[in-house]
Amino acid sequence: MKLIQYKVILICCLSVFSVFGKSQNDSTLISRFRPGFMWFYTGIHPAETEKVRKYDRLIFDVTHSTFSGGIESFKNRGLSLGLNTSLLFDIPITKGNTISIGTGISHSFFQVGHDNLFLSNVKAGTTVYQLKDSLDAFKRSSLGGNIFSIPLELRFSAKNWQHVKFHLGGKIGYQANLYSKYIIQSADIDKRIKSFYFPDVNRLVYSVHARIGIRNWALFGSYSMNKVFSNSKSTPINLLQVGLSISLF
Repeated sequence: MKLIQYKVILICCLSVFSVFGKSQNDSTLISRFRPGFMWFYTGIHPAETEKVRKYDRLIFDVTHSTFSGGIESFKNRGLSLGLNTSLLFDIPITKGNTISIGTGISHSFFQVGHDNLFLSNVKAGTTVYQLKDSLDAFKRSSLGGNIFSIPLELRFSAKNWQHVKFHLGGKIGYQANLYSKYIIQSADIDKRIKSFYFPDVNRLVYSVHARIGIRNWALFGSYSMNKVFSNSKSTPINLLQVGLSISLF
């Protein structure tokens, strides 16, 4: 009797292991959920197979910023790094999500390093770019700020998981602050000054941007359609950004 019981237990164990082994070696399961950080993650568990895949919901754009427009002599000092963070809804338009719309909220930080000065005239309400005096103790400066905006993107992508993608969109937002950082040498000591006052800063910001890449990597470019300073007598400059985008999920 004991021998029969042992045989039954052994047969049951072998059956369980065979089923488990088959599920682990199922190539459809492996290919269905390709590895990638949070790529097919819904927030609680992996997405069901019949669900339409959604991409590019959290995007970081690491950028180099500069100014275009009315400064022929303008040159950046080194690499002017910035960061855009966008949290977006991906709304599929076509089956398979080959065309979709992206919208949500975005924050942009930029900082443009240079060797000269942005001088504000409080009485006239203007801001003018001026070359520094060679005898001045001033060493270098940067102009930076923070922008909160609402983006809207039209997205095109291939069907496969390693898809090629192209995003074309725009943003409308609010310039929360704009500041200059100055470094002045005084008695062999570098003195840092930060000024937030610009009488004619353009608070309303609207821009166009594009991304082109593969899966969660893309090249990024953005151009602000409006001037940084609103006064017609101020130096007319527009913010230009280029960089690399990474999408986490």
